[in-house]
Amino acid sequence: MNGAGHLLRFMLRRERFGLPWWLLGATVLVLVQSTQSQNLYDTPEDLAKLRESLGGNTAVVAMSGPTRLLESIGGEVLFEIFAFVSIVVALMNMFLVGRHTRADEESGRAELVRSARVGRRATLTAALTLAGLANLAVGVLVFAVTVGTGLPVAGSVLFGAALAGVGCVFAAATAVAVQVFENARAAYGAVALVLGAAYVLRAAGDVGDGTLSWLSPIGWGQRTFAYVDNRWWPLLVMAAAIGAAVAVAMAMLGRRDFGAGLVRPRLGRATASAALGSPLGLAWRLQRGSLIGWAAGLFLLGAAYGSIGDSIEQYVADNPEVAEFLPGGAADIVDGYLGLTAMTLALIGTAFGVIAALRARGEETSGRAEPVLATATSRAAWLASHLVVAAAGSALVLAAAGFGEGLAYGLTVSDAGQAPRMVGVALGYLPSVLLVTAVAVLAIGWLPRAATALAWTMVGYCAVVALFADSFEIPGWLQRGSPFAHTPQAPLEALTATPLVILAVLAAALAAGGYAGLRRRDLGY
Repeated sequence: MNGAGHLLRFMLRRERFGLPWWLLGATVLVLVQSTQSQNLYDTPEDLAKLRESLGGNTAVVAMSGPTRLLESIGGEVLFEIFAFVSIVVALMNMFLVGRHTRADEESGRAELVRSARVGRRATLTAALTLAGLANLAVGVLVFAVTVGTGLPVAGSVLFGAALAGVGCVFAAATAVAVQVFENARAAYGAVALVLGAAYVLRAAGDVGDGTLSWLSPIGWGQRTFAYVDNRWWPLLVMAAAIGAAVAVAMAMLGRRDFGAGLVRPRLGRATASAALGSPLGLAWRLQRGSLIGWAAGLFLLGAAYGSIGDSIEQYVADNPEVAEFLPGGAADIVDGYLGLTAMTLALIGTAFGVIAALRARGEETSGRAEPVLATATSRAAWLASHLVVAAAGSALVLAAAGFGEGLAYGLTVSDAGQAPRMVGVALGYLPSVLLVTAVAVLAIGWLPRAATALAWTMVGYCAVVALFADSFEIPGWLQRGSPFAHTPQAPLEALTATPLVILAVLAAALAAGGYAGLRRRDLGY
């Protein structure tokens, strides 16, 4: 482990801009939920009414957690937000560990580091330590905002510790995955699969007798029952899992070759398919796995939202304060709910468009774009191929989300027409998604080194404006900077062509500006 301390300082320096955004995102989610829950359910009677209305709704329990948490206001906060914040923290840990281990081996950076007096296990040790510090920061920040909003101290400490524990479990799981697989994308896919399984097992356990929830790290965190029973012993289960996974990762590290994984990738075809004869075919090949995963994930999330659409009227009738958070208030509850969830799905789908556009920058910095452009392929064709995949993929992801929500809602109300209706609603957000994606392209052309940070800042800004504008009292002029503020919120509002066309034209102009910048600079700058 010689040199682990120096590597840790280097990793902290590399993460000084990106990591704070992950911490801020997790903290803001908890802060908003804690504030809103205490404002909505400020009396025992309100809380009891909520427990009665939500306790019998299987879909809500599957999405959120065990109904036992609803016995206190702090537990209600956990019920609403713990599973979703756990996903954010798990992804943070996955990228932290993966970026500083397997991704660095792929890029050749790790080989340069290992040529110095650095021990074989130093990099993994430093990466896990970095993840541990990030999780400690999450725990402290969550404790601070929950106590600051008036929740009990003991439960807040346990809340922060449970969330940090979930993060450490997924950091250790990523440490194992990067030993098994030879490239970072495969390792990320494996950890994402574990995360999805953890969510599904937790959901199935909470709907059933709770047994399956004990197979999920998210279930372990929720079953501390912070603010209700304050049980600390589930953290020992997390500690045991973390210790076992880290030990396995270290053992695997000693058995594999540097730069390789324990599972060797299968050999490809001897000759390329005809589709790889064009830049577009190559871009599609590079991004098809990610596109399929995003489409499937948003289809399932849309189905989860749609499955409770039929019960939203009764839920609002039992908790009339909730109508304040739905567009249109109590006048058109179902359409307001469907509009809000469709916008939420579109915001999540925006992440795919940004990732697909930034893939072009990744190909450039890794050196893989250079041999492509050394052929007759022009920069315009190369960049356009990635933009076509980003645009078409965004449309497919949005359509999958809308179809999932419409299908599930249509089944509950016996109306098959809801599926195509919600597909149309979701695709109404496509110009807004493309505009945010075009911001990433513009940054790639003119500010390539800051492109990733600028693109994700734009995504975060749109999400905050769309979901928390009233809670944060954001001024109207600042809200209007988000393209989602100019998209009609169907089905509550009628879709009109004018704003959608304007957004699409702006997106095309920004993308053209990005190409102009790419033409003027050196490749790999």
